[in-house]
Amino acid sequence: MRPRRDAAPTAPDARAQASATLGKARSENFPVAPSFLPRAWRDGLMAVYGYARLVDDIGDGDLAPGGHDAVLLGLDPAAADEPLAMLDALEADLHRVFGGPGGSPRHPLLQALRPVVRAHGLTPEPFLGLIEANRQDQRVTRYATYGDLLAYCELSANPVGRLVLSLTGTGTPERIRRSDAVCTALQIVEHVQDVAEDLGRDRIYLPAEDMSRFHVTEADLKAHHAGASVRSLVAFEAERARDLLNEGTPLVGSVHGRLRLLLAGFVGGGRAALRAVTAAGFDVLPGPPKPTRSGLLREVAAVLRTAPRKG
Repeated sequence: MRPRRDAAPTAPDARAQASATLGKARSENFPVAPSFLPRAWRDGLMAVYGYARLVDDIGDGDLAPGGHDAVLLGLDPAAADEPLAMLDALEADLHRVFGGPGGSPRHPLLQALRPVVRAHGLTPEPFLGLIEANRQDQRVTRYATYGDLLAYCELSANPVGRLVLSLTGTGTPERIRRSDAVCTALQIVEHVQDVAEDLGRDRIYLPAEDMSRFHVTEADLKAHHAGASVRSLVAFEAERARDLLNEGTPLVGSVHGRLRLLLAGFVGGGRAALRAVTAAGFDVLPGPPKPTRSGLLREVAAVLRTAPRKG
């Protein structure tokens, strides 16, 4: 780990870094913290999103240029290009959120997370899971089996849904199980959309056993457009994601009010993304097919109509 610099960024620099990260919420497949939610929920969801987005940006090498995030975490700016060092520094800052040694958190996104953690009694485990998933991304670039991919999603995606349930005080074993299905589905949808982008980072999240089954090679994934075998493989993985979304949909019917709308947004966002992939003929190699706003709203409405109500 590189030594800490003497000079720290100015407060406006820190605020700008945090704002840029939070701004990425607009590009997600689902609404992160829509305005119809209570202010406390919105603040909590955006704090959790900011943390999760920062972790992913570190792991994916997508931090803003200039090394400001590294400086905020107490490292030399050049450490921004060293994901493992950055993740270690972020984990140390996360422990400060939970009262660990070193005083207050250094990064503004973790400073914003601290009151949310205290107000809702959140535990470190889901936050640490997200860091570990991104560490795994530095070591593992191919997944042999679907089971291996599910284990990765347990770290990379499922903690977010569990945090949503904790923030809203609605976590039960059954809801957590349904939430895990939805979150894993959303992660697989993202992998399906981003095949070309992931390959540019030398990562393939399509299980090797499935690639073999459909006679798809890595060279096939480098083409400008998908051939028949790649399209069949993408359709297969998309159907898996759809099945998981269907498994998780009863979660929407198990809650009430505005939380029901939020969770319908998550499920509907996944379904809209899958519909966009289908509309593209499962050719994801030119770039990720994205749902339209009207398509998203239609899917959310469909989820609200069909999700079985409980309680």
